[in-house]
Amino acid sequence: MNRKGFIGGSDCVKIMQGKWLELWQVKTGREQPEDLTHNLAVQLGTITEDFNLSWFEKEHKGCILSDHQREYEKDVGGVPVRGTIDAFWNSKSSVIEAKHTNTFWKMDDVAEYYMPQIQLYAALAQAKGIYLSVIFGNSGWSTRHVAFDHDYLNSMWAVVQDFWGYVQRDEEPIGIDTPDVSTDSIKIDEMVKRDATSDNMFVDAAVTYINGLETSKTFERAKKDLKDMVGSDEREVYCDYLTVKRDKRGGLRITKR
Repeated sequence: MNRKGFIGGSDCVKIMQGKWLELWQVKTGREQPEDLTHNLAVQLGTITEDFNLSWFEKEHKGCILSDHQREYEKDVGGVPVRGTIDAFWNSKSSVIEAKHTNTFWKMDDVAEYYMPQIQLYAALAQAKGIYLSVIFGNSGWSTRHVAFDHDYLNSMWAVVQDFWGYVQRDEEPIGIDTPDVSTDSIKIDEMVKRDATSDNMFVDAAVTYINGLETSKTFERAKKDLKDMVGSDEREVYCDYLTVKRDKRGGLRITKR
């Protein structure tokens, strides 16, 4: 498959992950793109896509998806872009993106991983957001609505333009530090994330909570160790601080002295 001459959704993911050199080699024709015809995960996702979209319709009463596999080609800020939208809902106000992943991923992980692709596709389709429709292995399905975020797209696209410059100049991208563009403000099911690192009250409560957890864990370990040190023929073991007594049912009870 020819991947030269444009940037796609999966390319945006790689760019934001910092995989510039390997992608640059493909975009400049120095390397061939990976042959995915024998990639089980990719082919499984392709085969199950129609079922995935049908399941989405079943889970959303009255939902009828349309305009499947619509292709886009645009120039976005001087970068030629291509993308394929899996389906549309609500008169094209929302896009559906179908994914099939393994059972170990969580929905938040999927949304975070594909966020560059999601935002690009929403921009191409001029949609208010994208519904992620995700099958996990063969036993789970979930969906989330990810809102289009213009600020995130602008920040991400500045990075994409920087990468594309290396392709146009045929200049090898070495030692590139990819900026970390925050996704906190992007609404997922109408909710955002918040970094409370500078919130002294939150941090103080968090430290108290963590210390309490560690104290609890230490207590439980010591409790187990003390009981393990009582022999099967011992009814009581004690020291200056506490005593471990065996009750009539054989259970061990620890009491401060």
